[in-house]
Amino acid sequence: MRIAVEGCMHGELDNVYKTLQYMENINSYKIDLLLCCGDFQSFWKYYSGQEVAPIPTIFIGGNHEASNYLWELYYGGWAAPNIYFLGFAGVVKFGNIRIGGLSGIYNARHYRLGHYERPPYNESTIRSVYHVREYDVHKLMQIEEPIDIFLSHDWPCGITDYGNCKELVRHKQYFEKEIQDGTLGSEPAAQLLEKLKPSYWFSAHLHCKFAAVVQHGEDSPVTKFLALDKCLPRRKFLQVFEIESGQGPYEIQYDEEWLAITRTFNSVFPLTSQSANFGGVQHDMNDCRQWVRSRLQERGAKPFEFVRTVPCYDASQSLSIGAFAENPQNPQTESFLQFLELPNLFENALESREPTQSPATLDHKGPDLDPEEIPIDDEDELEELDE
Repeated sequence: MRIAVEGCMHGELDNVYKTLQYMENINSYKIDLLLCCGDFQSFWKYYSGQEVAPIPTIFIGGNHEASNYLWELYYGGWAAPNIYFLGFAGVVKFGNIRIGGLSGIYNARHYRLGHYERPPYNESTIRSVYHVREYDVHKLMQIEEPIDIFLSHDWPCGITDYGNCKELVRHKQYFEKEIQDGTLGSEPAAQLLEKLKPSYWFSAHLHCKFAAVVQHGEDSPVTKFLALDKCLPRRKFLQVFEIESGQGPYEIQYDEEWLAITRTFNSVFPLTSQSANFGGVQHDMNDCRQWVRSRLQERGAKPFEFVRTVPCYDASQSLSIGAFAENPQNPQTESFLQFLELPNLFENALESREPTQSPATLDHKGPDLDPEEIPIDDEDELEELDE
């Protein structure tokens, strides 16, 4: 199986697909899958059907996203035909390859809170909704079966110890202090790296290429880590590699173990600022696995079909800021919950919603910006690491 990995997309999906098609032509090979490590941003042409992704694509969220839309697909789902969002945390299979991921970036102030943010986001919650939460990391920490590929937006904390740190600092001098302090990157991602020990780990966020090899003790697995840049000319934003797999054709499918974990922990899904009460989880994972297996045998493992939930973008039509103040319930999410025989907690949360004010209000002040036009300069990333 041949897989392409891209760093920060920042709305350059057309250019990435064109680059991959060019690579296929000059190398006379076929790329089976594209993975994107976050900041996916604009893909309205693919949502509307004006364009169709030529390669199956899986992405995680970063800190520059259409957060209201991704919230509709919290558990994962088709963001557009042939483009699959892995969810705030998730695992899927592509052929017999297991691919896991964690969306967002780490911020200690919000890590132990629940998912309290709701559209329409205010000046504070638009900058906290993409912060990684303990609940999602805890679910990923329950995985016992091997993971082949893992995606995160920000880097695991401490990963620079396993690569050419001097060369990294030579190109990104402002990383040096955080590397010395041990604060560059995500602590939860580092915990997941230690627990899951995937064969490959890909990240983005810091807009540079960096490779590392993590040996997990003697006679233990090795993780090959690679961070990639954003899609710009002469930048190292794309990597193609081969991984052993069974015979194709390949398609994205639900993962049995992850569905069992999701079903087990959904009862403590924190939808307010209160953290999850994991002590309230009563489960027998083996029984849950057997139940999920029977459901998959009955229905099949293909994700539910893509459904548009809002009118498609039309450049000729003006759009008021409050046109879509409330998020619609996404039929994919509703079908997913029905499949697992889980209650739709989002409906209850909407009925008894809290004011969308952060418990740790950020001091950010600034002009109103189109979320898809926010400048993403390297210097700006320094501020975002602390948010």
